[in-house]
Amino acid sequence: MPAMVSARGPPTSPPAPARPHKRSTNYGYYNPMDGGGSMLSQVQDTYPPGLGEPINVIISAYSDSQVLQDTTANGGLINYFQSFGFSTECLGQTDPSEQTANLGDGNGDLNETAVIRWDYGDANLGTCQETVEGGNHFRYWVQDGQSADSGAIFMATSYEMPIADSHNIIVNGYNLGRDWLVGNVTSQSTILPTANITNTSTYSGQTSFNNFTYATTVTYVSGLLQNTSEGINHYQSVAVDGLNAIDGLVAVLTVKMVQQPGGSSSSSGAECTYRPKGILWTLLAMSCAIFVSLL
Repeated sequence: MPAMVSARGPPTSPPAPARPHKRSTNYGYYNPMDGGGSMLSQVQDTYPPGLGEPINVIISAYSDSQVLQDTTANGGLINYFQSFGFSTECLGQTDPSEQTANLGDGNGDLNETAVIRWDYGDANLGTCQETVEGGNHFRYWVQDGQSADSGAIFMATSYEMPIADSHNIIVNGYNLGRDWLVGNVTSQSTILPTANITNTSTYSGQTSFNNFTYATTVTYVSGLLQNTSEGINHYQSVAVDGLNAIDGLVAVLTVKMVQQPGGSSSSSGAECTYRPKGILWTLLAMSCAIFVSLL
């Protein structure tokens, strides 16, 4: 609706343009391609030039707004990352090889907001170990431009080799990095079967950190990425057994905060929420499930 103007004349400055509404569908994000963007990041100095890495995880804008705030405070996005075993760069260092992405929101190509790394059970210093030894990690961007302001978080996830191997991506490392992240964020007791995952696969579970507990539901979707090796960074070494470097699936996460300091959980019954600590998290999950079944 147009703004009403008083009979005394127009306002001294024009009103700010209205921010677009989030999608009224169940997506919780805008498709970057609709705005001239891409679901591939752009990597510096590739050969051949112009290769990118798949943006294969999205935190939906239909997640709780508190979770989507890019902060460690009040259970925000960084605290959420830490709840499933990932944390910020070692000792505050910055990534010397920043990637860019265009999310089709009017902001054009933007540098990654940050790199988040598997922290080997130590949210303060564990990412130093990942930097040296390799592991799961992701870069992320926020879709918040005026032409497509969903507030969703777009993540390029992969599993990298040690620094001695130039942080190249392991075989099938884009698909595996995505699925191992999903396994941790939903506290699965077994490794997700990457080869069997389809656009109908769903997972859910809870994680906790700093007395904040999150419930995450994950749905895999197709149509945002292609099942391809074309244009994919490290495509020669990542593709396995005649398959393409990426399978074309994107994991869409919807996150709800179910408990926070000073509050009570919105769920009922016994709960097992914990922060994964390396390979031991699978054993913890199995033990916890057995304990709950006996209550």
